[in-house]
Amino acid sequence: MARLEGKRALITGAASGIGAACALRFAQAGAAVAGLDVQQPADPAWKEAAELAPRSHFGIADVSDEAQVTEAVAAAREALGGIDILVNAAGIAGGGPAHLVQEGDWDRVLDVNLKGTWLVSKHVLPAMLEGGGGSIVHIASVEGLEGFEGGSAYNASKGGVVLLTRNMAMDYGRRGIRVNAVCPGFIETPLLESVLSDPAMAIYRDRIRDAHQLGRFGKPQEIAQAALFLASDEASFVTGVALPVDGGFTAGHRVGLSELMGLS
Repeated sequence: MARLEGKRALITGAASGIGAACALRFAQAGAAVAGLDVQQPADPAWKEAAELAPRSHFGIADVSDEAQVTEAVAAAREALGGIDILVNAAGIAGGGPAHLVQEGDWDRVLDVNLKGTWLVSKHVLPAMLEGGGGSIVHIASVEGLEGFEGGSAYNASKGGVVLLTRNMAMDYGRRGIRVNAVCPGFIETPLLESVLSDPAMAIYRDRIRDAHQLGRFGKPQEIAQAALFLASDEASFVTGVALPVDGGFTAGHRVGLSELMGLS
């Protein structure tokens, strides 16, 4: 039996990157999938997911706008016949030194990454409560676990997602709803490319890549695999966890001693 056979999953940010990869992986595992994004799907992974899924639905909505979220979640719930799994993968980049960040830029990052995670959860939770349980997976970040230069707004938003995860795990655990977060390292997505594509960022791109102990950036499929585990019954005793899937980014710091030990 497929790991998500009979389950119905709503995935935000499903047009590309991690969200699209989650949609495909969940469909491969037998789930019916609904995608939600501010734009039409650009990643072929969504098209493949829609072809595989027993039922599929895609809606357009800004996750920071409650009226749009209310309508989109209701449409997804109707299309799927209910919602058992939610993956909050919608997110944007943004930051800078705190004294240089414009108020509008700060608000937009927090609105999408943190408020959007809360809003979609808010409107999915009634379906899970009525259905007797469910699983919610927030896509946070290693930047929600530790600081990163110039990441003020993004760090704050993802740190908020991590604590929201723990709070929701406490609030809803006795009602059969598990809530966890995946904290990716730097993943090869259009979002990362938008940040690191500037030629001035070339040297920093290499340094960021090398800060991962595996010596590379991650792939969306690797995050989707972790989200699948947390969403599935295989993680039935896991809730309130912020799981780093980061190639060793948060493991510690290398200073070159590996060469001395013959391990580089």
